[in-house]
Amino acid sequence: MALGMFSFGSADTIAKFMAGGYHPLQIVGIRQTGLLVGITLFVMFTRQNPFHTKAPKMQLFRGLCATVSAFLFVIGLRYIPLTDASSIAFVAPFFVTILGVVFLREQVGIRRIAAIIAGFLGTMVIIRPGFDSFHPAYLVVIVSAFLFATRQVISRSLAGVDPTVTTVAFTALTSVFLLALVQPFVWKPIPREDVILFMVYAACSGFGEFLVIKALEIAQAVVVAPLQYTMIFWTTGYGYLIFGNIPDIYTVIGAAIIIASGLYTLQRSRPRVTKVGPF
Repeated sequence: MALGMFSFGSADTIAKFMAGGYHPLQIVGIRQTGLLVGITLFVMFTRQNPFHTKAPKMQLFRGLCATVSAFLFVIGLRYIPLTDASSIAFVAPFFVTILGVVFLREQVGIRRIAAIIAGFLGTMVIIRPGFDSFHPAYLVVIVSAFLFATRQVISRSLAGVDPTVTTVAFTALTSVFLLALVQPFVWKPIPREDVILFMVYAACSGFGEFLVIKALEIAQAVVVAPLQYTMIFWTTGYGYLIFGNIPDIYTVIGAAIIIASGLYTLQRSRPRVTKVGPF
């Protein structure tokens, strides 16, 4: 999971670097192609058949949410610092909790509600609405996080219906198909010097997806999920080294609040074990 977050952080950094010269749909199209390659490699190594689903409509809708979420995130990267975008994206787990209550009728106690409120306040600290530093792209990233959370809730609904590898495979296929339809209208010829960078971008995306799937296959989600927050360290380092962005005190405080609230939410989601006997 940690290596997967490093791969995703690297991919996001390249996306921001390319966002100034290429259309976001072209960038996301290359990213999702890398995702498809990643799931293909996973299938080759595990010899599983991921192309049979009992819920095709939900799988297609999840793929649509993933596509639009990635597209909006790249748009946000064009205008705001990489660290800010990554920090705000971490509000997705709170959206998952809220959507789980509304659509899955999950029970949420007062402590998790407090964690959700804290996460929201942390986001407000980062974007500082009404201040000179505010940019509408912050709201775009929040919508991206909401759509990402929506696809996670759909994944919960699909649990027990389709294997995880099937869900990811259909998301990749749906994304690549939808984005292929618009490529003739947005595609810009890629110079030779950018081809290798885009290949690395696609490889990081696909390899990251492969690693995350593998992590969730061999360990419980509540155990490895906290490692998702390690991506903030990679994006902060990349942001400084490549773009010269140093997170201000508001970003640091806001990110700390979001991460602490998210870790608490994950802890509350951990299955309780009832001990029997003195040990």
